[in-house]
Order: sequence, then structure tokens, then C-alpha cells
Amino acid sequence: MAEIGKGVTAGKLAINVQKRLTRAQEKVLQKLGKADETRDAAFEEMVANFNKQMAEGTKLQKDLKAYVTAVKTLHDASRRLQDCLADMYEPEWFGKEEMDTLVEDTDTLWLDYHQNITDKSLGCMDTYLTQFPDIKARIAKRDRKMVDFDSARHHFSSLQKGKKKDEAKIAKAEEDLGRAQKIFEELNVELQDELPALWDSRVGVYVNTFQSLAGHQEKFHKEMSKLSQNLNDIMTKLEEQRQLKKGGTAAATTGDGAKSDEANHSESASSAPKSSVTNGSDGDLPPGFLYKVKAIHDYTATDGDELELKMGDVVLVLAFDNPDEQDDGWLMGLQESQWSQKKDISAKGVFPENFTQKI
Repeated sequence: MAEIGKGVTAGKLAINVQKRLTRAQEKVLQKLGKADETRDAAFEEMVANFNKQMAEGTKLQKDLKAYVTAVKTLHDASRRLQDCLADMYEPEWFGKEEMDTLVEDTDTLWLDYHQNITDKSLGCMDTYLTQFPDIKARIAKRDRKMVDFDSARHHFSSLQKGKKKDEAKIAKAEEDLGRAQKIFEELNVELQDELPALWDSRVGVYVNTFQSLAGHQEKFHKEMSKLSQNLNDIMTKLEEQRQLKKGGTAAATTGDGAKSDEANHSESASSAPKSSVTNGSDGDLPPGFLYKVKAIHDYTATDGDELELKMGDVVLVLAFDNPDEQDDGWLMGLQESQWSQKKDISAKGVFPENFTQKI
């Protein structure tokens, strides 16, 4: 109970206690059927809608918060994974700078996504739900004032029907009735205007919340798809770099074996290329052969050392004589058809790797 002297007087306490007792007595009489109760079916339906709306909004807010928390958890996991990859990525590997940039861009994308859904979608629901506590309190107050109005109405009626009429008491009861009725009706009218409007507003709130969420999701996944493709491209180039280095080493070893074989058998220079092929199954392949690719686009040579491509051409990829001369994204090769017909290694040339597909 509030302490007397701190904003609450003994008189006010007594009045509040008396009001509670009167309301309790009125409720008992109404339940026993000894007193009429003011009923408003339309208003009761509004209150039922209000309670449903508040429960649904609260649940949606809770689930949105859980979703935002999950996004934050995924962001943290993604950042740790990306940082791990960046730390392991050695400087001489293909695309080191691109990898570092990709890690930063991925982290920024997650940060923006988390911030946007927090500010827009979750913020919209937070603002929407702030109005419910006040309206809920006024509905409860309206219910109390309705009981006061019923009690004053019954008291006034009983005095009028009494055998001994006390005009002073009747006048006082009528005044109390008018005051109780006025307070109740003011609250009742306000809520009857606000509750339907609040009920209708839920659709707009849900539309704004989920449109905003869907928009940010679409943007996030679109940008993340691009970053994932970039990562896949870097990994593909790294593997090709490894294969080229592996092939270059193998070609050098084959060349050394050919020279040794030539010295031991004193064969002529014209037979040297043939003597370098030690495996009968590789007799149809040029020296330094790595793998085959197929042209998926036409390419018109713009320089004398370039190889012209037509879509569908099969090219034998060769190791560079000097690996330092290889530019990123370019391969050395020879048309398979030309090699099969003429066995002319001098017809080799460079071509863009992204115009072909490994087979």
C-alpha cells in the first residue's frame, strides 16, 4: 500500500478502497442475477480482436528478434570462416588481393543486411507494439468505470423505489450517476473509435514489415551470390595454377629424359622429337602436353603469337617453355586437328582461357 504523505492522502486511499469494495459488491450482485449488467456485444468483439492482434504482434516481434539473432550468429560464423581462409591463403597463390577484398566485402554485406532488417523490419514491429499497453490500460479502466456506472444506476434506482424517499440522497445519487455515466461514455466512445482503426492497421504493418524483409533478403542473396561466384572463380584459377605448375615440372622432366636418351643412342636431330616420347600411348601428343580444352566461343587472334579459335575446336594445352612468360588468364596450345595432320609444334599459340572449357 502507498505510504501516506507521498502524493497519496488518507482521504484518497479511503475513496479508492471504497470504490474497490463497491465494484466487488456490484460484480457479485451481477453474477447472482440480482443486478443488471451493461453489456455491449460489439465492444466485446472489438476487445477480443484487440487481444488477438496484440498476441499475434507480440509473437511476430519475438520471432523477428530470433531471426535477427540467427542472422547475427551466421554473420559471426561466416566472418570466422572467411578470416580463416584469408589467413591460410599464401601470397604467391593466384588472386591473393582479390581474396582479401572478397573477405572484406562479404563481412560488409552481412553487416548491412543485419542492420537493415533490425532498423526496418524489427523497428517497424517495435513501433507498432508501443501503442498496445496504453490502449490495454484504457480498456481496463473503461471496464471499471462501467461497473461504477452500473453501481450508481442501481443505487439511484433503489432509492427511487424505496418506501421512505430521501430527496437529498436521491439528488446526490442522481448526481453521482450522471458523473459516472459521463466518465464511462467518454472512455467508451474513444475506444470505439480507436479499436477498429487499430484492428485495420495490422494489415498495413504486416505488409510493410515483410515487404521490407523480403526486399533486404533479395538484395542480400543477390550480392552474396556474386561474391560466392567470385570465390568459386578464384578457387578454380588456383587449381589451374597448381595443375600448370605440376604440368610444367612434368614437361621439364620429360625433356631431360629425351636429351639423355639422345646422347646414349647418338640419334640424329631430326629424330629427337620422336625419341622424347617414351610411352607409346602418348606418341600422338606434342611435347609439354598438359590437357585438352574445347572452345566455347569464337576468338579472333589479334597478334602473331595468338591462336585463333572457332567454337567447338579442341585444343591441346601445352606448358610454356618459360613459365614466367605466361600471363594470368592465358594458355599456350595447339589445335588438335592441326597436330594430328602435320605434327607441327610451331603452329602453337596463346589464347584466352575463359573462351574454353576443360575436357
